[in-house]
Amino acid sequence: MTRLDTGVTALLRRGLHDLDAARRVLEDWPAAGDVVLDGLATLPDPDLALAGVDRLCREVDGLLERLAAEPVLRRQLLAVLGASQALGMHLQHHPHLVEDLAHPVGLPGPDDLGVLAEAVADQPTPAAAADALRLAYRRVLLRIAAVDLTAPRPVDLVPDVSEVLARLAETTLQVALDVAAREVEGTETVRLAVVGLGKCGAAELNYVSDVDVLFVAEPALDADGEPLVGVDAAVATGTRWAAAMTRICSAHSAAGTIWEVDAALRPEGKAGPLVRTLASMRGYYERWAKPWEFQAMLKARPVAGDSELGQQFCDLVAPLVWRVGETPGFVAATQAMRRRVIDLIPAREAGREIKLGEGGLRDVEFSVQLLQLVHGRTDETLRVRSTLEGLGRLVEGGYIGRADGDQLGEAYRFERLLEHRVQLFRLRRSHLLPTDEAELRRLARSVGLRDAEAVNEAWLTTSRQVQVLHRRLFYSPLLAAVASIPSEQLRLSAEGARDRLSALGFLDADGALRDIERLSRGMSRSADIQRQLLPAMLGWFAEAPNPDAGLRAFGQVSAALGSTSWYLRALRDEGAMAQRLARILASSRYATALLRRSPEAVQMLAKVEDLAPRNHGQLCEATRSSARRHDDPAKAVAAVRSVRRRELFRIAAADVLGLVDVEQVGRAVTDISTATVEAALDVARRDAGAEAVPLALVALGRWGGQEMSYASDADAMFVVGDELDEQQLAAARTAVTRLREHLARPGPDPALVVDADLRPEGKGGPMVRSVSSYRQYYERWSSPWEAQAMIRATVGAGDAALAEQVLAAVAPLRWPEGGLDATQRREIRRLKARMEAERLPRGARPERHTKLGPGGLSDVEWTVQMLQLEHAHRLPALRTTETLGALRAAREADLLGEADARTLEEAWLLASRVRNTVMLVRGRASDTFPTDPVELTAVAELLGYGHGGGSHLLEHYRRLTRRCRAVVDRVFWGEG
Repeated sequence: MTRLDTGVTALLRRGLHDLDAARRVLEDWPAAGDVVLDGLATLPDPDLALAGVDRLCREVDGLLERLAAEPVLRRQLLAVLGASQALGMHLQHHPHLVEDLAHPVGLPGPDDLGVLAEAVADQPTPAAAADALRLAYRRVLLRIAAVDLTAPRPVDLVPDVSEVLARLAETTLQVALDVAAREVEGTETVRLAVVGLGKCGAAELNYVSDVDVLFVAEPALDADGEPLVGVDAAVATGTRWAAAMTRICSAHSAAGTIWEVDAALRPEGKAGPLVRTLASMRGYYERWAKPWEFQAMLKARPVAGDSELGQQFCDLVAPLVWRVGETPGFVAATQAMRRRVIDLIPAREAGREIKLGEGGLRDVEFSVQLLQLVHGRTDETLRVRSTLEGLGRLVEGGYIGRADGDQLGEAYRFERLLEHRVQLFRLRRSHLLPTDEAELRRLARSVGLRDAEAVNEAWLTTSRQVQVLHRRLFYSPLLAAVASIPSEQLRLSAEGARDRLSALGFLDADGALRDIERLSRGMSRSADIQRQLLPAMLGWFAEAPNPDAGLRAFGQVSAALGSTSWYLRALRDEGAMAQRLARILASSRYATALLRRSPEAVQMLAKVEDLAPRNHGQLCEATRSSARRHDDPAKAVAAVRSVRRRELFRIAAADVLGLVDVEQVGRAVTDISTATVEAALDVARRDAGAEAVPLALVALGRWGGQEMSYASDADAMFVVGDELDEQQLAAARTAVTRLREHLARPGPDPALVVDADLRPEGKGGPMVRSVSSYRQYYERWSSPWEAQAMIRATVGAGDAALAEQVLAAVAPLRWPEGGLDATQRREIRRLKARMEAERLPRGARPERHTKLGPGGLSDVEWTVQMLQLEHAHRLPALRTTETLGALRAAREADLLGEADARTLEEAWLLASRVRNTVMLVRGRASDTFPTDPVELTAVAELLGYGHGGGSHLLEHYRRLTRRCRAVVDRVFWGEG
C-alpha cells in the first residue's frame, strides 16, 4: 500500500507544527488520506484537527475513507475539529454525531430547535430528561459551529450566529422549564414568566454566556377567572420551579453542562427574592430602582414560560426605561459606572479584555445604549434591543454619522467574532485574548488572519478606533445637554415651545420659533441632525448673554454651511464644538461677524488646541503664502486680510470661551497685525517697484507695546536708507501709500489702519524719512511728548536692521541720561492734563471711560512711562515697550510699593478687558462702558460677573479706578 509523504516539507505545507505527533498518526494512513491532509492547511489548528480525526477514526468505522471521498463531511468536520477542542472531545464521546456533518448544514431554524423538546419527551425521569436536554443542546451547538466555522466571511455571520444562539437559549429555557415542572409540585397553579435580559434579551448571545433572566409569577386562574392559589403560594411554587429550571441549565453532569442562568439583575440583586409578582415588580421599579437597573431593562424580552405575563412585565417597565434618560445626573452616572468597570480590570488583563476593556465590546454597547436612552425618549424608532440594530437606527436617525456607524459596527462584529472564537475552543466563558503564541496563532487563523502578530495588531487597531468613537459619543456634551431637558419639553406644542423659549430668556419667542422651524423643516438628514442639536443649542444659547442673537446667527451660519458634508456632522459628533459655537454666537457680535464672512472657520472650534493663537512665524508664513498666490496686488492683500480675519476669529473665540487672558489677546492681535503688515508691505513694494529699496516700519503705540486691542490701529513711522536717489525715494513713498490704502480699504474684512500721526512733525511732516533725517530731528527739535512716544518704539516690519538704526538713534531720547528735569516733568503733566480735557468726548462720564477716565489706561500708562523716562537710564529692566513689563520692573526696583504696583496692574488689566469685551459684545469699538443695560449685562457676564452683574462690574471698576487714581496722583502728579 502506498504511504503518505510525511517529510518535513509536506507536513509544514499542511500547517502542522508537532511533526513527531503527526508522523505517529499518519504512519498507517493510505495515500488516499492525502486529500484529508490538504484539508488541514487552512484550519486554525491543523495539529488539533489531525489529533481529532485520529481519535474519531477509532470510533467510526471507515471515517478516513469517507473523509477522503465526501467533501462536505471533510470540510465541516475538519473545521470543527480544527477550532474547538471541546466539540472535538464531544464528538469522540458521541461519535454518531459525525453523521450530522455529512450533509450541508445551515443555521437551525425554529423547526430544527424542536429536537430539544423531542429529546426529553420520552425520558423516564427529570434527571434523565435533563441529561437528554444537555446532549440535544450540544448537538444543535455543533451544527451552529459548523456553519460559523465554514463561512467565507465569518465576521459577516456574527449577528446571525448570535441570534440563533439566543433562540437556542430560549428553547432550552422553555424545555428546562417543562422538565422542572415534572419535579416541582403545583406548577399547574402558577403562571411563571422568564424574562430575558442582557445578551439573551437582545438576541445577541455568545457561545458561552451567562443567560441573564428574571422571573415573574402570578396565580393561575380557573375557568371562572378566579385564582387557583393565593399570591404567596404562587410565589413559593414559582420560586421552586424557577430554581429547578436554573439548576437543570447550570448543573454539570456526565452529559455536560449548558450555561449558567443568572438572575442577579432582578430587583435587589442576589439579596432579593428570586421570583416576584407584577405588583411587587411595579412597586420596586416605581420606587426604588436605580437608573442603571432601567438600562438593564432596555433589553427585557419574554423568552420562556407564560409569554403573556412576561410581556405584561415588559410593558410595565418600558415607560420607566424611556424616562430614565432625563433623571438628573443620569448621563454622568452612566459614564462613571463605565469608568469604574474599567478601573476594576486587573492590570495584567487590561490590554486583552475584549468585553470590558477600553475599546472593547462594552464601550460600543454602552455608547449605543446611552444614545438610545437619551434620544429614544421622543424617537420611538430607537426602542430596539439589539446593539447592532440600535446602532443602525441611530445612524438612520442621524444621531451617529454614517462613517462612524459603519466603523463602529465593523469593530463590534470583529470583536464579537474574536470573543466567539476564544470561547468556542474550550466552550468556556472567556473574554480575554490569549497570550500563548500557539493559541494566538489559532485565534488569528480562525478569523482569517495570518499569524499571532496580525491578530494582536488587528485587536489594537480596532480597540483604538472604538475608544475614539466611544469618547466622542459617550462623553459628548450634546448628550448630557439633551438628557437634561425633560421629555415633555422635547415634545412641546407651539404654545408650549413659545413659553419655554421665553422661560429660557429669549426676548423674541415668536422670532425664535420661526428660526427653529426654518432650521428643522423637512425630512432631510440635515433636518434630522438639526432637530437633535436644537434642544441642546437652545439651552446653551440661554446660558449666554444674548440667546436671540445666538439662534439667529446659528441659522445664518447653518444656511452658509448646512450643505457641506462636515458641518452638522461635526456639531453632532464633537459635542463640545456645538457648545462652544453656541456660546460665541450668543455672546459676541464681533466674533459672529467674522464667522459670517468666513463660516468655514467654525472648524477650529472642534478642539481647544486649535484655538490657541499661532505664533509670529506661523502667521508670517500663512500671510505671505496667501499673498504669493495672486499676481494682482489688490487680490494679494485681500488674501492677506482674509488670513487676518480668520486669526482674529480664532483670538476672539478663545477670548469669549475664557481660553486666553488679556495679555495673550494683546500679543496675539499684535502678532497677526505684524504678519499682515509684513505680507502687505511685500506686495506694495513689488507693486511700486521698491523691492530693492531699504524700507522699514518702526512700530509705535500699542503695536510697539505688543498690547493691541481688537480695534487698535498700527501706529508706525516709515524709514528708508540714507543713500537713496530720487527715483528710489519716490518708489518707497508709493509703496507706503499703497500699503496704507490696501490695508485700510473698506471690504468684507476688518481694516487695519497704519497710522503715521506719531511721526516727526505729525500730519504736517514727511511720511517717509531716512535714518539720518530721524536722527537730526530727534537730536534738535523733538518735544518731551515725542520722547515719551518713543518708549514704545520697536521693530515693526520690513528691513529690521534699518529700524534698529532708528531705535539706536532715539535711545538717548527715550532713556535719557539722568532722567527728566523739572521742566520736562511739567511739560509731560501739562500735556496729559490737556489731553484729558480735550479728548474726552462731550457728554461722556469720565468714571466710565476706560482710556481717559480717572484710573483708566491713560493714567496707568503715563505713570509707568514717567517712571521709565526717569529711571531707565540706570535700570535696564525698565527698557521695555510693554506697560505691564515696565510696571513689574518698577516694582522689582522698589520704584513702586507692592500695593501700589498691584493696584495699577489690576486697573490696567480690568480696563483693557472691559475695552476688549465691549468690542466683542457690540461688534464696534468703544472706550466707554455701554449705556444699554442689555449690552452692559452681556459685558459683565463675559467678564465673569454672572447674569445681571452689570452693576457689580461698574461698582468694582469704580472702586478699583479710585484706588488707581490715588496712586497716579502721588506717583505721576506728585501730590500727597
